[in-house]
Amino acid sequence: MLTSRQNLAQNFILHNARQLERRLFAYHFAGGPLEPALSALRAYQDPDGGFGDALEPDKRDPHSQPVDTEMALQILDQLGVFPSEMVRPAADFLLSITTPQGGVPFVLPSANDYPGMPWWRTEPNPPAAINPTATLAGLLLKHCVEHPWLERAVPYCWKAIEETETTQFHDIMPILTFLQHGPEREWAEAQIERIRARLRAADVIAYDPAAAGYAKFPPDWAPVPAHPLRSLFSDEEMQKHLDALALRQQPDGGWPITWEPISTVVAAEWRGWATLQALLTLRAYGFK
Repeated sequence: MLTSRQNLAQNFILHNARQLERRLFAYHFAGGPLEPALSALRAYQDPDGGFGDALEPDKRDPHSQPVDTEMALQILDQLGVFPSEMVRPAADFLLSITTPQGGVPFVLPSANDYPGMPWWRTEPNPPAAINPTATLAGLLLKHCVEHPWLERAVPYCWKAIEETETTQFHDIMPILTFLQHGPEREWAEAQIERIRARLRAADVIAYDPAAAGYAKFPPDWAPVPAHPLRSLFSDEEMQKHLDALALRQQPDGGWPITWEPISTVVAAEWRGWATLQALLTLRAYGFK
């Protein structure tokens, strides 16, 4: 049975979100079956095995993109299934776009030909990027997928993680996905602690629940209790920010986004995704 918060969110999702988020909500919160959710995700998988068609909504490229493929694997991970008939073609796609460095680019040049936010513009031969290579490799390793792409991606991730001092949210989170599930556990744990140390010293975590703009709060950095960054926050800090996350639910039942999208359609699509993720985080921490 849905709670009042979930019922409001369902109303928003049914009115505004994509079929994908509608079916994901039904599976995660309303006792719906798994197959319709998988079917909705399959609609974004292209003949080359990658995922595209604005699965990540901020660029309207119909072609396969690395970040869309990352998002697809994250959805499968949240569903608790990693079907080989979807995952292996996706890994084949990643191998086909791997750069000489061993990773995949953040974005492929096909995005230049379609509407999108400025960060979805790239050069003709973009370099490998830790975002999303590390998430992709980490999730394949988590689910024990054996594929030739990992023979190149894993060494790339090792090297890139060793060399970076980044505190950027969209780099740190992929790195941590890889470090949680990759090989060389002693090295990985040392790298996780190195990340914790530099985040403690950096001014990148929004500790004020009322912070405006594109702020990343403790529940963003540690969306589940078992996350490696959970130890950065006291129980009182996390509770305060979880309460604030719950209160950000809008009167229409959805959660807001903190950036300006390229259209009202994109705004609705992102809010559907943001609403689903907020509910999953709150449930992970015991909120009803």
